[in-house]
Amino acid sequence: TLHSGKQIFRCFSSVKTLSFRRNWSRKCHLRLLPIGFPKTEPLVSVRQICFKHGITVHAATSFDNSTVMRIVVGTVLPKRGLELLEEWSRTRDDCELWVWPHEEQIPRDTLLKEVSGAHYLLISLRERVDIELLEAAGPQLRAISTFSVGFDHVDVAACKEKGIIVGNTPGVLTETTADTAFALLMATARRVPEAVDAVKSGAWSDWRPEWMCGKDVHSSTIGIIGLGRIGLAFARRASGFGCRILYSGRSRKLEAENELLSRGCREVLFVSQNDLLEQSDFVVPMCSLNEETRGMFNSEIFEKMKNDAIFVNITRGGVVNQDDLYDALSRGIIRAAGLDVTTPEPLPPQDKLLTLANCVVFPHIGSASFETRQRMSELAVENILQAAGGKEVQNKVV
Repeated sequence: TLHSGKQIFRCFSSVKTLSFRRNWSRKCHLRLLPIGFPKTEPLVSVRQICFKHGITVHAATSFDNSTVMRIVVGTVLPKRGLELLEEWSRTRDDCELWVWPHEEQIPRDTLLKEVSGAHYLLISLRERVDIELLEAAGPQLRAISTFSVGFDHVDVAACKEKGIIVGNTPGVLTETTADTAFALLMATARRVPEAVDAVKSGAWSDWRPEWMCGKDVHSSTIGIIGLGRIGLAFARRASGFGCRILYSGRSRKLEAENELLSRGCREVLFVSQNDLLEQSDFVVPMCSLNEETRGMFNSEIFEKMKNDAIFVNITRGGVVNQDDLYDALSRGIIRAAGLDVTTPEPLPPQDKLLTLANCVVFPHIGSASFETRQRMSELAVENILQAAGGKEVQNKVV
């Protein structure tokens, strides 16, 4: 039994239940777990540590739930974001914080149970926010923050109708995602995964003139469909290789053109999509997923590309018709493809795309650097704190 004001407790491995004289479980924090538990970070909430180790928490008296601000985090958060949220919650007597502590995705039924009564919800792109979840949460739900830049897993229209704010984490992952896109382009063009496999399998024997030959990236023509933030960051990397940049989209970007030319691009042209497809050595979509772009890259598009062209996708798997892509790759309509996103995710090991040597697939690691994921976690939390504080949410989708 724990009493008010206790900061240091001894918890034994046999403990199955913690009882509080009053409901201090949301205020007290564990500083020391010396016996029977692995070492933890300081100031881990009692609720979290007990949830993790299967300990039931009881309180002799309850508090008025109507006065409590309930925040539910339905995904594991990197350290900096979690610390920011816990530090903020400790300054308030009216905050109840529930955090899913595991790397594995939260089970759907657990999320539906815990979101009940929540005022604020933080999730990742793994968790689907639909009518079922919104109704499970209840009418008091005020804001949802997604630990991602994409938000196609959130029913934005339903949230808007219910007056629920939706925030994401844009901007901070632009450069890291552009790094990944260019790494994927290079790996596909120069057949890096095949080369590594050849060394490991013993297929590397003697020198052969055309063995493991790939496609040059320097001085090539790269077509970018959608020259937004990530598209421009990607083009900057291509400028260092003296590439020619073609781009298509809703409008011409004169400032971006001048910048890329000053950085070393041979030429930067705003062209029609058909001209881009017909002339590009590499075709790189940088468009968002919506009803207009869903399944956009299909057999008709691949037929318009050069036979030795390489297709690189780091946006969303849904923009590609994967059956048509498989057909184009297996029949030699295009040379190769590099994918950081697929449908579904993860892609099943038996998927036919994975049988092709000319298809390089990354496990959706576009923003996967330690620095970027930490900053993303902070932005996701800041969305919640801004909404909870009655401030304008800076990264507001709706």
